[in-house]
Amino acid sequence: MTQKVAVLGTGKIGEALLSGMIRAGWTPSDLLVTARRPERAEELRTRYGVTPVTNPEAAKTADTLILTVKPQDMGTLLDELAPHVPADRLVISGAAGIPTAYFEDRLAPDTPVVRVMTNTPALVDEAMSVISAGTHATADHLAHTEEIFGAVGKTLRVPESQQDACTALSGSGPAYFYYLVEAMTDAGILLGLPRDKAHDLIVQSAIGAATMLRDSGEHPVKLRENVTSPAGTTINAIRELENHGVRAALIAALEAARDRSRALASGNNS
Repeated sequence: MTQKVAVLGTGKIGEALLSGMIRAGWTPSDLLVTARRPERAEELRTRYGVTPVTNPEAAKTADTLILTVKPQDMGTLLDELAPHVPADRLVISGAAGIPTAYFEDRLAPDTPVVRVMTNTPALVDEAMSVISAGTHATADHLAHTEEIFGAVGKTLRVPESQQDACTALSGSGPAYFYYLVEAMTDAGILLGLPRDKAHDLIVQSAIGAATMLRDSGEHPVKLRENVTSPAGTTINAIRELENHGVRAALIAALEAARDRSRALASGNNS
């Protein structure tokens, strides 16, 4: 791991990535960071031993550039970087909704670009990172990207045409589970439980269910049926969920998230 990697616009996800890479064996001296505020850059230097640089310095020095700024700030960043990025640099974008062609049009011809949609469980090394190659990215570029993002969770390669759907399911996905836990906690309080006990019950149930989904190899329908006794409590709850259209609402919600990702890709930020 002798290549220099620069994380540009190092916020929470960028910091989680840095931390995971160091635990996975990267040498801090090979990691560069940029941040909007000097005090933030110094904080990262103190905490991880990485080297703060300017965006142009990162472009000139690093072999791999990971762009973690918000989508609305990406154009400004690329304007700053473009004069300084040689065509042999690997550029990895973590910005939702922005296609690789957007970067290829603004950087030197033949610059390899890889698009990644990760999610906030990167903060606890349980991210789901979805990776797509741009026109000039090779299998080696994809493998290098997987090595980086594999430090904070799982990775999955998909065609770029599927990125908007993955953003809806995985990029935004943690928020849906938090929303469900919030609603179930409120229900627990309504049923007479203290908030802390309702929270503990639901969170551990969620962890157990997720672990069974991951490790058992069973279809979720089969796992649900294992909990659902004839004329029992669970089937009555499932009936109410169906009566209130929860399944249809989830499908509609994910379609709305996908459509918003497509809108961002077309430049509609409103």
